Amino acid sequence: MSTPFAGFQNEVYLNGLFGQQPELPFGWRETEAAAHQAMTAEAVGYVAGAAGAEDTMRANREAFDRWRLVPRMLRGIPAERDHSTTILGTAMPAPVMLAPVGVLSIVHEGAEPAVARAAARLGVPMIASTAASHTMEEIAAAGEDAAAGSPRWYQLYWPADRELAASFVRRAGAAGYGAVVVTLDTWQLGWRPRDLATAYLPFLQSIGIANYLSDPVFRTGLDKTPEDDPGAAVLKFVGLFNNPALGWDDIAFLRDHTRLPLVLKGIQHPDDVRRAADIGADAVVCSNHGGRQVDGAVASLDALPGVVEAAGALPVLFDSGIRSGADACKALALGAAAVLLGRPYVHGLALAGEEGVHHVLRCFLADLDLQSGLAGHRSVHELTRESLTRTE
Repeated sequence: MSTPFAGFQNEVYLNGLFGQQPELPFGWRETEAAAHQAMTAEAVGYVAGAAGAEDTMRANREAFDRWRLVPRMLRGIPAERDHSTTILGTAMPAPVMLAPVGVLSIVHEGAEPAVARAAARLGVPMIASTAASHTMEEIAAAGEDAAAGSPRWYQLYWPADRELAASFVRRAGAAGYGAVVVTLDTWQLGWRPRDLATAYLPFLQSIGIANYLSDPVFRTGLDKTPEDDPGAAVLKFVGLFNNPALGWDDIAFLRDHTRLPLVLKGIQHPDDVRRAADIGADAVVCSNHGGRQVDGAVASLDALPGVVEAAGALPVLFDSGIRSGADACKALALGAAAVLLGRPYVHGLALAGEEGVHHVLRCFLADLDLQSGLAGHRSVHELTRESLTRTE
């Protein structure tokens, strides 16, 4: 079904005729700068920071500069273009999803429920983080309030307790999530100098552990409830978050506890893609966690072609560095089935809560629509490696 995403710019211009000036910025750099002004120093460090010298985060952006779209002319492009797709049974108006981002209450009191409502209004799937400030059930309810049947996936940080992991995915299934995204690259937090400089880790303040505190398996064994002794609950969380022993065989355990599709996030090496396919994963996400885990790691866009080639029929989603419609076009042209948008929607949340997220998403979708159309494609599904040229 065609969706006139590009019509958003006409709406803005027409409103200007009646003296209605925009209250929020449109460029991602301007939005980021404004959001940083609205956030606390600790929140800026947590959201904007990355591992080590932040070389990987910079590499993610630089990789997009090495690829350029090659526009084609006179190809009979329709005024309204159809970008819709379905991935693992989840329908979406364009191959765009919201990446899992935790502890969103540190940037705005609306936090994850505000994001869920904004995404649901547009039909864009949200991937809810295990490290959310609100429970997965509260996030799901917020999305349903905005649009019944709104699409959503659940992201799992696998704790050092198998039964707790199983409980999380059972809850996700009961709450209507359409897939489980297992993040593989964060079995321990990376070295993040910005957070260290402010000695700030929100989890130690009981922020971002709502799914733990509400879980019956987690609550078992506590001498007192988390409400009565929050400090003891935080200490238990700290003891469970790191799980360096996690291995490929553990995925089979998870498969036994959910019928939901399993997506493995954090893949950058072709051999790991093949291993994921061998153990029955339904999709992978080519990602380096936005540069937040391994400094000096390969840029995700540079890893993407090799990951796609090794994946065969296995869908490959992409994140790490996506900021604009042009970025999305490049990743889709290189074989991604969909892109995950992360920091930009967090910036929108910081600026104006639900409406800020909604604004950022409308900007992103309009940009994606226009970029692909003006480059000579009837939809983003026509983008291929031939749509690009590589520069050095």
